[in-house]
Amino acid sequence: MPLIRYTLALMALMVLPARADTVTDFTLDNGMQVVVIEDHRAPVVVHMVWYRVGAADEPAGHSGIAHFLEHLMFKGTDEVGPGELSEIVQANGGSDNAFTSWDYTAYFQRVAADRLGLMMKLEADRMADLRLAPEDVETERDVILEERNQRTENSAGALFSEQSRAAQYLNHPYGIPIIGWKHKMQTLSKADALAFYRTYYAPNNAVLVVAGDVTPDGVRDLAEQYYGVLAPSADLPVRARPQEPPQLAERRLTFDDPRVAQPYVMRTYLAPERDPGGQETAAALTYLAELLGGEGATSFLGEKLQFENQTALYTSAFYDGLSLDDTTFGVVAVPAPGVTLQGVETALDDALQSFLETGVDPVLFASLKAQLGAAEIYARDNIQGLARRYGQALTSGLTVADVQAWPEVLQAVTPQDVMAAARMVLNRDHAVTGWLERPQADVVEVTQ
Repeated sequence: MPLIRYTLALMALMVLPARADTVTDFTLDNGMQVVVIEDHRAPVVVHMVWYRVGAADEPAGHSGIAHFLEHLMFKGTDEVGPGELSEIVQANGGSDNAFTSWDYTAYFQRVAADRLGLMMKLEADRMADLRLAPEDVETERDVILEERNQRTENSAGALFSEQSRAAQYLNHPYGIPIIGWKHKMQTLSKADALAFYRTYYAPNNAVLVVAGDVTPDGVRDLAEQYYGVLAPSADLPVRARPQEPPQLAERRLTFDDPRVAQPYVMRTYLAPERDPGGQETAAALTYLAELLGGEGATSFLGEKLQFENQTALYTSAFYDGLSLDDTTFGVVAVPAPGVTLQGVETALDDALQSFLETGVDPVLFASLKAQLGAAEIYARDNIQGLARRYGQALTSGLTVADVQAWPEVLQAVTPQDVMAAARMVLNRDHAVTGWLERPQADVVEVTQ
């Protein structure tokens, strides 16, 4: 089976031409970085503005303000009324949205290419002229509180993940949820939102990414017309965050909730992110996640826990290196019927130790390398995905050159690199091990 998958993936990699993204980048006089990704196959353009500020940059005691402001950015300016920006986009046949992470906040529209100037006009307007009515602030605060209720408070798994992340980061604000702690969200005010907006929403703290049926010169002309006239911030804070102290001991937690349908064990380890000019360790960890928990039928944890000793119904491993500061590497195991959480955790520990002792399966590794290479080529067909790739990277400390080098960095990884990364990261002193389960009074378990 692995050989078949390897052959098919390698054929795809050989058939598709390996080409670099057609990317141009430049900086306006006011400090706004601009990235242009050309794709002339359809008369469509994706217009994205990324701010180098997210939930991890919030002032102490104001958790959730970055996401709250994202919502409030749709409440209008002197030129555009509340909700009108999205209405204008839709009237022009497009779509728009926004999202917040720990490291960035982004706003985007997907429209016909000849509407790009209009999108820049609208986005530049709200970058400099946000107007907030008290009633809009009150209403939107209720909206984000309800969003937290639906996505977090009503989900045992989401609450468990939130508690696990808070335990993972002893000092860094990555331990604070993006949406915010509920008791802090309830206190967010118009003054808080405007203070955050005036501090961080400026052209010299933004990255403009335009992808689609455009030319660099055309984008430059429009960007200078609409964004280039905006004044940069002279008081932009240095992006310095509290950092983690040395982590010297494993943390453990058990989260009981009667709504749990399927108990499971999750362990996360503190792990390095992709660094500018030094992405090799992150690339090795990308392979490690796939080798350990990519596909159940062929991954190491799946083979050991789901098929050999049948202690788990499901296993996975995950890692995302796009992060400004240290990120996490994680593994999950769902126990099979009749197997306790302790039983599946012991089997997980045994499997991880076995992997460290036996090393990488060369056939599976070759298959994964071909698949990742093909995936990088296929990804270039999605202009919105490409725009997001560059925006996320540039607001997480990387450069255009780093993004373009990533496929080659991935292809240069060796099994020895993967094992070195595994020995470094799979350290229980840097880990949080959590059990999600139903209260014991509700459970009758049979130990295998």
